[in-house]
Amino acid sequence: MKAVITGATKGIGKAIATKFARSGYDLILAARGLEELNSLREELTPYGNAVFIYAADFSVKEDVYAFLNSAAVNADGVDVLINNVGVFLPGSMLDEDDETFEKQQHLNVNASYYLSKFFGKKMRSAKRGHIFNICSVASKVPVKNGGSYSVTKAAMLSLNHVLRQELAPHHVKVTAFLPGATKTSSWEGTTIPDEKFVQPEDIAETLFTILNLSKGVNVDEVLITPLDF
Repeated sequence: MKAVITGATKGIGKAIATKFARSGYDLILAARGLEELNSLREELTPYGNAVFIYAADFSVKEDVYAFLNSAAVNADGVDVLINNVGVFLPGSMLDEDDETFEKQQHLNVNASYYLSKFFGKKMRSAKRGHIFNICSVASKVPVKNGGSYSVTKAAMLSLNHVLRQELAPHHVKVTAFLPGATKTSSWEGTTIPDEKFVQPEDIAETLFTILNLSKGVNVDEVLITPLDF
């Protein structure tokens, strides 16, 4: 089995990569920092799987396609795509620079669009596969001081729905995750206790359970939030 994970070196992406490695998957891991990718590959090496790494800035279309062209060498038979790369830039939508919206649009929507088309076509031809889109609770309800983020995450959820509609007749599954406050690097410096957050490992465990459900079932959305935040 083989999985592609973007934003793989931190938080949710790293937890998913670790879970998949422990479960025997070969991995194609992508993120912006090569040093962090090398470190993650060393961490996962003891599990004995093939781990391919690619450094790319997914806010740049040319970088996305360079990754896809490189990954194509190892992409045959990809079973799972995890669209996890993204960014949260807080601020008022009315007062922010246009570039604040545009960067979030490129990372939170466009990258997933390009990746899903590339691997979705391969899965459609193979008549198998599963795409997971790591969206947000902001996909449904705008978060305070995160207007542009909420807009782009809502678009990502819409992308998820379209993919599911187009791929379901070809036996390819598509699932959206909508996490609430999750203990990732975006909360660095907070004084809120760790136990108040959703943990990245919670998402990884839930995702892997869904991946192993029976062939005829699709989990459309997973809303996972802190119990008492």
